Amino acid sequence: MHRTHTCGQLNAHHLSEKVTLSGWIANRRDHGGIIFIDLRDRYGITQLVFDPQTHEEVTKIIESARSEWVIKIE
Repeated sequence: MHRTHTCGQLNAHHLSEKVTLSGWIANRRDHGGIIFIDLRDRYGITQLVFDPQTHEEVTKIIESARSEWVIKIE
């Protein structure tokens, strides 16, 4: 599946759901190990948070991510 929701759709009601998003990395910030990514599509922006202590394998991949890369995340 390409995506289940758009970035502009997500809100507090989706916290317990498993969602798939795809879009462009608008911005990536590394704050002492915690990595924040602003994922954008044509509908809006969703902030993704990666903690290396809980998502070690994924964090290694995300550390190399750059602006305008296209990603799909679940």
